[in-house]
Amino acid sequence: MNLKNKKVFLTRPYKVVYRDGDRIIKVFTHEHGKANVFNEALCQARVEESGLDIPNVLEVSQIDGEWALAIEYVEGKTLEQIMQEDPDNLEKYMEQFVDLQLSMHAKKAPRLTLQKDKFARKISSLKDTVDATTRYELHTRLDSMPNHTKLCHGDFNPSNVIVREDGTMTIVDWAHATQGNASGDAAITYLEFALKDQKKADLYLDLFCKKSDTAKQYVQKWLPIAAAAQLTKEIEEEKEFLTRWIDIIDFQ
Repeated sequence: MNLKNKKVFLTRPYKVVYRDGDRIIKVFTHEHGKANVFNEALCQARVEESGLDIPNVLEVSQIDGEWALAIEYVEGKTLEQIMQEDPDNLEKYMEQFVDLQLSMHAKKAPRLTLQKDKFARKISSLKDTVDATTRYELHTRLDSMPNHTKLCHGDFNPSNVIVREDGTMTIVDWAHATQGNASGDAAITYLEFALKDQKKADLYLDLFCKKSDTAKQYVQKWLPIAAAAQLTKEIEEEKEFLTRWIDIIDFQ
């Protein structure tokens, strides 16, 4: 496949995403690893089985020696773009965003990795960043959390929601999908908002807790765990912010 004349959608340190007719092609660098590419395809395929409205994965292949993942293209704007273009209606869009997340959490994907297992692996991997005492406290807190099996995205933010012309929405980028606790998933979303805009983060958390009938304190108990998981991405400009969230909440 020749992608030389195809439209580049976005670039990241480990991938370039192209539009090729009715499909999106993600081409990954060698550093990302073959197993990661196949895992993303498998996660997406297992989420498809839940019946949630998402783009279908089409194939995994090699292009010029690099692994590539083909997914259905969905025409529309990201919810993030819409929020930026129409800030006066932010609360309306945030309500739609939370409603979509809750509809996802209502689904089951029983063959996905368990969220708590994934969080535990991430915490354990932070030996060079987080001291042993804090890692122990994080593992203890994680172990104490209820075991749920709700479909969780793991990176649910408005840039991963596509709004079609008819107003319907679909969720993309399922590489971090797990089955687990909705409040753990919400904690990741909260932190992603807070990295950019604390007011949006607070609005999101208020709406999520109201619509899901969840105590805000319960979501907040997940924040140190979620911050530790996000810290494994090793994004330098996020390190100080996430480390503060690991440290500021009393573990006792």
